[in-house]
Amino acid sequence: MASAILKRVSASAKSTLVESMRIRASSRAFAAVAVGTDIVSVAPNVSLQKARSWDEGVSSKFSTTPLKDIFKGKKVVIFGLPGAYTGVCSQQHVPSYKNKIDEFKAKGIDSVICVSVNDPYTLNGWAEKLEAKDAIQFFGDFDGRFHKSLELDKDLSVALLGPRSQRWSAYVVDGTVKALNVEEAPSDFKVTGADVILNQI
Repeated sequence: MASAILKRVSASAKSTLVESMRIRASSRAFAAVAVGTDIVSVAPNVSLQKARSWDEGVSSKFSTTPLKDIFKGKKVVIFGLPGAYTGVCSQQHVPSYKNKIDEFKAKGIDSVICVSVNDPYTLNGWAEKLEAKDAIQFFGDFDGRFHKSLELDKDLSVALLGPRSQRWSAYVVDGTVKALNVEEAPSDFKVTGADVILNQI
């Protein structure tokens, strides 16, 4: 009896959390960035941090990667998510791209990138745990500047995450957004998976 009650309470709490995240997201479900936006122009002074171990970070003198080096002259599929080690991100979002990497290559995509408001060391450990580093490039947006510049940031304090990213995906050619998908709420996984973006390339 007690176990059943606890399960109902746990399910209710989870439902309340998800609904709270959805309500907070509803007023800003779509970003200012749109199809036709040049990402480098919108965020000219922003760099991302390639996922790596702490020792690799020290060896590289904590170097960062300018957006032009990531996007210019390339066909890129990029997806953003709320955070490393979180549920939907670990169980659905990253695996959807990892499992379709050969299809992206067949369509001429130069790189598939995952970006999150995390430090690059946390992302590195997460990517290794998911066995996804060979398929996907992981980049940290440690201070959230990239997502703020694109207006794809989201306050997820309700889930004890603080300032994070919305869940989104984009197809970018030479820095210009050709397709963009943003979930209504960060807990959703309806329009940002690999299958959707593959059909938009």
